[in-house]
Amino acid sequence: MVEAVWGSDPRFADGINYRFVRSEGRAFPSRRCLIPASEFRMGTGDHRYRVTLDSGNFFYLAAIWDPPLADWPLSYRILTMPAGADVIPYQSRHGVIVHRRDVMHWLDGTRSNDELFTEPPRHSFFVEPLRAQADLPL
Repeated sequence: MVEAVWGSDPRFADGINYRFVRSEGRAFPSRRCLIPASEFRMGTGDHRYRVTLDSGNFFYLAAIWDPPLADWPLSYRILTMPAGADVIPYQSRHGVIVHRRDVMHWLDGTRSNDELFTEPPRHSFFVEPLRAQADLPL
């Protein structure tokens, strides 16, 4: 494991720090990495949600890393895919989930993205609303 910054160097993208990369139609032959996670968060308008696997297991998010350059450190961007049935009511995309059994397949490229980046079956995720900061007790 190494520590890295989430997002690309904004100097090379008109000042924008890109944190995500669409996975469709791309091969990602090198610089693959994984981000361990137990949840991800998403939001629409003023509403925020916490998303976990329904099984409660941790998972990985597929990502690509960029080497340090000048004064920008080692960094990564998370790959995204169209949202599946559980997430689509809240947003149109989410990070590509890599299950523990597929870790080496992603890292060494022994299975195609089409095999690894599949829509999770309905009821794979548990989505719960996060309380607004104003709702928290003092």
